[in-house]
Formats: sequence, C-alpha cells, structure tokens
Amino acid sequence: MANNSYLQRRSEIEHYFDRTAADAWSRLTSNAPVSRIRQTVREGRDQMRSTLVSWLPDDLEGRRILDAGCGTGLLAVDLARKGAEVLAVDLSPTLISLARERLPKDIGPGSIQFEVGDMANIATGEFDHVVAMDSIIHYGASDGIHVLGRLAPRVRESILFTHAPRTPLLALMHNVGKLFPRGDRAPAIQPVSERKLRQTVREQALWQDWEPRRMQRIARGFYISQAMELSRQ
Repeated sequence: MANNSYLQRRSEIEHYFDRTAADAWSRLTSNAPVSRIRQTVREGRDQMRSTLVSWLPDDLEGRRILDAGCGTGLLAVDLARKGAEVLAVDLSPTLISLARERLPKDIGPGSIQFEVGDMANIATGEFDHVVAMDSIIHYGASDGIHVLGRLAPRVRESILFTHAPRTPLLALMHNVGKLFPRGDRAPAIQPVSERKLRQTVREQALWQDWEPRRMQRIARGFYISQAMELSRQ
C-alpha cells in the first residue's frame, strides 16, 4: 500500500498536469513553436525517449509493455510501431484524452490501450517490460523505487525509468522555481544520486531478484534526466 507522502505528492502531480499545466504540456509535446527554454526540454525528452526505446529489443512483437506515466503518448506510439502491446497509463484524464486524440491511424504491428490511473495500482496481468519516463522525478527515492517495486513481481525482463540526478544546475533551477507564485509552480522535482538509488534498490525486499545495469544521463539545456535499467538477475 502506498504511504501518505506518496499519496500527497500524487495528488499534487495529478492536479498540476490535469489542470495547471495541461495546455503547456500539450504544446510541449506537439510540433508547435515554443520558447527557447522549452525547446531544449522538448529536445531533451526526445533524446531520452529514443534512449529508452533503444534499450529494448528491436523486435517487440508479442511483448507486453507498461508505459507508466504516458503523458500524451509519444513513447507508447514508438513502442507499438516496434510491435509491442502497450498499456499506457497516466494520472491525468486530460493528457490521456489528448493522447487518444493524437493517436496516429497507423501505429504499425503493435497496439495501445490508454487508461487513466496510477501505475501503483495497475492490476491487469504481467508485463515483459515497464518504462517510466520522467514519471517518478517528483517523488523521493524511497517512494519512487517502492512504487516501481510493487510492479516488479509481474515484470519478466526489465524496468526502465528516469530520475532527476543531483547536479548544481538542478539545485539552482529548484531554488529559482521557489520565486514563482505558489499556484504557478510545478511540483518540485526530487534530485536523487545514483548511489542513493542503488542503495534503495538493495534495501527494498521487492527488488531481491533485480539488479541495476545501464545508466545514461541526458542534459539538454533545461532538461536534465538520468535513465536507469533494472533487470532480473
């Protein structure tokens, strides 16, 4: 069961992406012109998405994948085009609605099922892989790893996720964000060191059959995120 700190943060994130930032997120994940700062975020996210897809098998036909925190569905489409059967889940009904509207007519040999919900409460079967791109960056290490760990018993091969690394630039951005009016602020990201993540995985019993493998940091202007692959031993 999720703890109170996770539930409180989840509520803040749901409200932010479903109401406060819905229009901005819609624009960011489209081809519409954006500011120079947001363009770097768009480019960084595109690079991270490509990195995560490259860590999965080239042929995903018949593989079931959970896209945890799918947003407007860009990653889900990439996976379906490689043959995957994708369950794409997000807390925000607004973003799921947008993902359905934007779904291309041709997504290749795979399939996508969009659902509104919390990845911590997914109860539909097993998965070959889970991908959580920028979905747990607003949670502390213990909460984020615990939520993914609840999925681990039903995942056959790998869990790929991203986190905010501890860097001086991210610390500066976090402090600058505090200057904005409270109603306009995004939920604060929670930078976590690689050492802390590895320690958390070792300490939580849910991960006893898993081990960290590849890691990759993407830094593009105002986008800084680090990918980690957890695989079954």
